[in-house]
Amino acid sequence: MACSFATSTVVSSTPTPKPLFAPLAPQSLSVSRAPLAASSPLRLAAATRSARTSPFVARAGGVDDLPLVGNKAPDFAAEAVFDQEFINVKLSDYIGKKYVILFFYPLDFTFVCPTEITAFSDRHDEFEKINTQVLGVSIDSVFSHLAWVQTDRKSGGLGDLKYPLISDVTKSISKSFGVLIPDQGIALRGLFIIGKEGVIQHSTINNLAIGRSVDETMRTLQALQYVQENPDEVCPAGWKPGEKSMKPDPKGSKEYFAAI
Repeated sequence: MACSFATSTVVSSTPTPKPLFAPLAPQSLSVSRAPLAASSPLRLAAATRSARTSPFVARAGGVDDLPLVGNKAPDFAAEAVFDQEFINVKLSDYIGKKYVILFFYPLDFTFVCPTEITAFSDRHDEFEKINTQVLGVSIDSVFSHLAWVQTDRKSGGLGDLKYPLISDVTKSISKSFGVLIPDQGIALRGLFIIGKEGVIQHSTINNLAIGRSVDETMRTLQALQYVQENPDEVCPAGWKPGEKSMKPDPKGSKEYFAAI
């Protein structure tokens, strides 16, 4: 299935694989932006503010205003499964209140996917302590999500999860975040860290066969929160809470380099 592919390109000429679960009637979904064509060019405008006056809030922009780092996250409303019930999730409900970890995965009842989904659930309390909501998304129906949650982990299922799994049966969310593989109808392993102000502050996209690291997601989130709380500082490579940060100027940076 899709999660075991080892392709090196995003677009493939192979026929669309048959889904494990035939989608039922499309779920209600609204996205704040119209889906972008797969061939749209990706262009980033130069940041208009310096790091000193506006650290890490430069607005990436272009003709199509793609939802990349530095842009507002596309809003959406969709059905999801949480606590073995169907619920409605709207991204904008978290804006101004919480950070959001939004991650996409290809398909339910596959192989790499449950290792990621359960790993985020097992660390959920740590994310909650730093005011962060985790949301998982795939193109499967809520009925497929529910069946997977009701399957024991030892049998390849998920068991109970501590965060919602969102159904993107119309593929609108995957398209708006730029992770949909058009000719396969599934999403790449995209992960987005969205700040409380609703701006995408970090993204990473893995090909189908490569799982993601919860540890690195947590570290990146902590670094983001640190620089937002300390706007005159930046975090060097591999920075973790409690380690020395850096001043983003010639004189201040020498203090960091002298100390390492």
